[in-house]
Amino acid sequence: MNSPTQNLKNDHEYIRRLTDVMERMVMSLATEAADMETVVNLITNYAYGFHHAKEENILFPFLLQKGFSTEHGPVSIMLHDHAEGRRFLKGMVIAIARYKAGDDTVLPLIYANMGNYVELIRAHIGKENNVLFKMADRILTATEQEQLLQEFEAVETNDYGKEKIGQFLADIEGLELIYRK
Repeated sequence: MNSPTQNLKNDHEYIRRLTDVMERMVMSLATEAADMETVVNLITNYAYGFHHAKEENILFPFLLQKGFSTEHGPVSIMLHDHAEGRRFLKGMVIAIARYKAGDDTVLPLIYANMGNYVELIRAHIGKENNVLFKMADRILTATEQEQLLQEFEAVETNDYGKEKIGQFLADIEGLELIYRK
């Protein structure tokens, strides 16, 4: 059965694969700026623009209506993690721009921000999949789950389109081919 939380878990699988690529980039001390920019694009547009938009604009507000809090508890932790991830992303963007301008001294900063993002997001996905989503599945009625799925589908078809999502996934797969285990 497809559910809103399963839909998000499916996204998590691709985000996890992206973090695997990022980890291999850091470990290999990759210096290809175009690949780094592809990672930034995927985080910006797939992880945040697409996936986190479904969470922050649809699921989390719905859970708040069901009694969850933005002050404490799992939703507040997830929002904090999202903000922390954006901080690491900003660090990558700034450092990559400097690197492209010829400053090789920022490579350790790029790797540090990538590594911190990887660590954060892997733990974050575990918290969502194993805590928040299980709580959501217990409290959401079948009608509410169907409503959330319809709203997710609207994001997937109207806001992004299957082609754009397909391109994100193809970009992750392309990076996997370059940065193999």
